[in-house]
Amino acid sequence: MELSVYDVIKGPILSDKAQRINRDLKQLALEVHVAATKPMIRNALEKLFNVKVAEVRTAIRKYTPGRGVSRRRRVSVPTLKKMKLAYVTLAKGQSLSLFEQAGAPPAVEEKKESAGSNE
Repeated sequence: MELSVYDVIKGPILSDKAQRINRDLKQLALEVHVAATKPMIRNALEKLFNVKVAEVRTAIRKYTPGRGVSRRRRVSVPTLKKMKLAYVTLAKGQSLSLFEQAGAPPAVEEKKESAGSNE
C-alpha cells in the first residue's frame, strides 16, 4: 500500500495530555495512518511544514467506543479500531504551533460604513 505525504498525517491530538507534552517537552502528538512508518512520518512533516525532525516515537492504541474496555457479547468479541499515535520531537530552533491555531477564535471582519448612508 503506497501512502502519499497527505495520507500519512491525519491530524493533531487535542487532549490535555497532548497539550502538556507540547508545552513542557516541546513535542507534537499526532494521529497518523496505521501503516505509516517512522521514516514516512518524518518525511511527511519535513515536506508539509518545512521543519526538521529530531525524533519520532510511535504507539499503536486500540480504541473501543464507549468504555475503552473490550466487551464480550455472547460468542463474539467486538472488533476494535486501531489508532496510531506519533510523538515527534523537532530539532532545536524549530517550532510548529498546532495547538495555538486549533484553539484560536475565528477572525472577525469589521463592517465598513458607507459614506452616503443615513440613520
